[in-house]
Amino acid sequence: MKKLILNTVLLASLPMAAQAFAVTFKAGTYEASADGIHGPVIVKTTFSEHKINSVEVTKQSETEGIGTIAAAQLPEKILNAQSTRIDGVAGASITSKAIISAVNKCIEQAGAKPEQLIPVTAKKGAKEEKLSTDMVVVGGGGSGMAATIEGRMRGLKVVLVEKMPYIGGAAAISGGQVVAQGSKLQKQFGSTKDSPESMMKDFLANGHDLNDKRMLSLYANNVGKTIDWLHEKVGVKFIPNDLPYLAEYSHRRALEFQGGAKTMAQHLKKVISENGANVLYNTRVQKLLTDDKGDVIGVSAIDDNGVTYTITSKAVLLATGGFGNNKEMLSEPVKSALYYGPVSSTGDGHQMAMSLGAKTQLMQYGKRYPNGIEVSPGKAKSTIYANVGAFNCSGILVNVNGERFVNEKASNRHILDPMMETPNKQAYVFMDENSWKGFYKRLPETGVSHEDADKYLAQDGNSTPLFVKGDTLEEVARKAGINIENLTKTVARYNELVKAKKDVDFNRPAEYMKSEISSHGPYYIVEQKARFATTMGGLVTDGKLNVVRQDGSTIGNLYAAGELVGGTMGDDSPAGANVGWALTSGKFAADRIADQIK
Repeated sequence: MKKLILNTVLLASLPMAAQAFAVTFKAGTYEASADGIHGPVIVKTTFSEHKINSVEVTKQSETEGIGTIAAAQLPEKILNAQSTRIDGVAGASITSKAIISAVNKCIEQAGAKPEQLIPVTAKKGAKEEKLSTDMVVVGGGGSGMAATIEGRMRGLKVVLVEKMPYIGGAAAISGGQVVAQGSKLQKQFGSTKDSPESMMKDFLANGHDLNDKRMLSLYANNVGKTIDWLHEKVGVKFIPNDLPYLAEYSHRRALEFQGGAKTMAQHLKKVISENGANVLYNTRVQKLLTDDKGDVIGVSAIDDNGVTYTITSKAVLLATGGFGNNKEMLSEPVKSALYYGPVSSTGDGHQMAMSLGAKTQLMQYGKRYPNGIEVSPGKAKSTIYANVGAFNCSGILVNVNGERFVNEKASNRHILDPMMETPNKQAYVFMDENSWKGFYKRLPETGVSHEDADKYLAQDGNSTPLFVKGDTLEEVARKAGINIENLTKTVARYNELVKAKKDVDFNRPAEYMKSEISSHGPYYIVEQKARFATTMGGLVTDGKLNVVRQDGSTIGNLYAAGELVGGTMGDDSPAGANVGWALTSGKFAADRIADQIK
């Protein structure tokens, strides 16, 4: 937990209109709390008779680099406005609401009503800035960060433009695994027989052979070198282990970031802050600038303070991510799936490039996972690694009828498809106490804190997400709305298969069937719903990641990387593939741009 303190800010006198109806406070210091995304956010607020003198976030456990940004920035915004009627920090809405709610409670303790506080607005003169650089990177997710770092390593002047108040994008909230086929670490950790051809074969099978084979080949033949670069030159650390078993792959080829994806992203951010790149936060690119030939010569952008930028550049790399948070661009079935991706994935890069005639492909596809919990209407969090903890013991997946329907250690795709055929299109993780411990331990790896889990259990099945506990099979099944007779038979059948050391029903590997389900409670059930974040379709690019027009020609000086580039995965992505593609394509594009310029 971090204590974020903002010293007293003395503001200029209030405008006459506000002074005429000045609110009177009971001078003093008050403290209040509100629920953030990972627990209580506690705020201390000090008042004089007619002014908010200081706001201090004294306790919080919000997501590093996202919620913590709100905790750092909102106190000053509230002080400057002398009101809580302000916009929250983009991408950190839950933390922003918690801070504002806690300050409102303090205002009420001080004898005033929050709605009485008219925001003080400072007039800002319009300002324009002109910049010139070698490469503009639009978007600071995995591909944008990799490109910025490699661009600077190649000696380029780089301007990174990010519309959010932080960088990291989807890469920072990914599962923490990354494809590493062909890397030195893959071989060092024991997987020595993998190859680009094997990787391509696995990806084509997973993507139903819809993959853009040119992009897939580029990926398979460059990802190993990218991982070596990340490890040896950028300093990203990986967990030394025997590599996790993943059903999508014929070889063990996914490394795990030490400290998870969040730590990896924080390290890349630190490298960027030290390598001389010019990073413009809270700045949205509005338009690609072109010359008379239609070649891109820069971008125009505007920041949250109204400052406009005209940035001329020898090359522009679009690394704006996907469009999962833009319902208008989505097709079913992903359109109706729970969304768990970044709020910034709104298809900005797609739309800017398409305005210049860019060609797209596979725009109807998105990556759905079968292991989501609905934390708020339409919004999900993942239990993917918590499930691993359960299935390493005796946890099983059942449908609403209380029946097993799948090999729990199958690929996400091969769990999702039959899950969507169940009566209510969802599944349930059923666990005894030992399996629950394995599940509970790993929940924080994908952003579900232990405080969250305890809160969900306390709801006792009366609201989403469904987390229930029962001392008996009958009790837990009743709370979850699952058929008890069938669940009892399913548990008995599973234990028979464990004794036989072979799952003849669904072929769960024997190494994950070593423990019988306990005959004694307590038992636990957790919902599983389809979740979605990553779009599979996007721009068509050539072998240098230069953006291609609908007529087959390339748009001069315009490149794309990461999720924005469509087709690499086909209609679905295997584990660790998206962040691997982001980092690989970002570095690759920066190298092609450096080659072009030099």
